[in-house]
Amino acid sequence: MKTKKNGLTFLLVIFILAFLGLSNALYTVSEVQQVIITQFGKPVGSPVVDAGLHIKMPFIQEVNAIDKRVLEWDGDPSDMPTKDKLYISVDLFARWRITDPLQYFLRLRDERSAQSRLDDILGSETRNAVAKHELIEIIRTTKDREPLREGLLSDVEDELKIGSLVPIHKGRKLVEQEIFAAAAEKVQVFGIELLDIRFKRINYNASVRPKIYERMISERRQIAERFLSEGNGEAARIRGDRVRDLDKIQSEAYRQVEEIRGEADAKAAEIYAQAYNQSPAAISLYEFTRTMQSYPAIISRNTTLVLSTDSELFKFLNGVP
Repeated sequence: MKTKKNGLTFLLVIFILAFLGLSNALYTVSEVQQVIITQFGKPVGSPVVDAGLHIKMPFIQEVNAIDKRVLEWDGDPSDMPTKDKLYISVDLFARWRITDPLQYFLRLRDERSAQSRLDDILGSETRNAVAKHELIEIIRTTKDREPLREGLLSDVEDELKIGSLVPIHKGRKLVEQEIFAAAAEKVQVFGIELLDIRFKRINYNASVRPKIYERMISERRQIAERFLSEGNGEAARIRGDRVRDLDKIQSEAYRQVEEIRGEADAKAAEIYAQAYNQSPAAISLYEFTRTMQSYPAIISRNTTLVLSTDSELFKFLNGVP
């Protein structure tokens, strides 16, 4: 009985060990992975790139999964000088993938090491490319682009030489291609294929940014002062034209008034003459009424007159009590 029990225990132990060995020997590879099998830390065999169920030596060999998707590299902004001695902050990003998993594993082991190596290589090549080109070459993309201008500002900007684009020889795309070509060759030895690289953001260094803004403000202020000066000159011209036109209108109106008044006085004199020249009695009445109208104007309460006896004015006063 005891021997039979020991035999069952032995079979159970053998079964458990076989199950553990089989479970450790089997492994799966997903569609987005490739696997390097290591034995005592050293790679053995070829990389496993086919998805599905695979087998290895249990307990001795280990599975090292490596991603075969397109991976992202996003570097930190870095300050660097351009050829024209302007310090700018450059933010770059790239896309890469692992094409030789064995070489990648031997040299880098994991993605964190790969990202660190990409930081060094891409950062160095970006710094070299930026240092060989002026700022305008890194920012602009097209060579013969004409700037869009406001119609009112075009003449002013031409006179002040503001808003004209400096000609370029390469442009940002070619600079990116230079960085890509230089970096792709260096990362290839690590089993990495560099797929693309782009500038994400280019900005002035924080120390020179206020000076750039001040220069931009100064250029806009020159245009504003030019418009203000032209506006004041136009306003003065309009005011001068208004005063001249007003004086002309007033002089024309005064001339017309005087002409009308003269014609009216002549007409009134003509009517008076026709009325008082009809008979000697009418002439005498006219002389009497006109003389009477002149008395209040020349005689007041304390007026003293010295007149000759044959004066026209005295003949009506003569005999007044």
